[in-house]
Amino acid sequence: MQILQQPISREELRSLAGNTFGDMIKCVADVSMGILALDAELHADLERLLLENGSAQENLWGFNLYPNEEGEDFIEYDSLINIRSWQGNPSRGISNPETREAIEKIVAHFIIR
Repeated sequence: MQILQQPISREELRSLAGNTFGDMIKCVADVSMGILALDAELHADLERLLLENGSAQENLWGFNLYPNEEGEDFIEYDSLINIRSWQGNPSRGISNPETREAIEKIVAHFIIR
């Protein structure tokens, strides 16, 4: 479990994914601070890590990355931590396109494709 400080390659992402799920790695992004935590069995563990490091919960969104996939199949917006009706997001997905775009920019910054 880590908060990325430097960009990593797809190969490094594949290696990290092998620590847990093999073909997928869980991630949480802080869309306000532009940071990314990854490599845990639960999104909630990554959420806690970011909260302990100064993030605000309303800025944290969970998703999965599939290092062997391309395009839309690379990111999957699905996490229990995303269920928050008070922010207009009643499902495990991320309904706000601006939030998804912010996550895509953070991922593009930290994951060298």
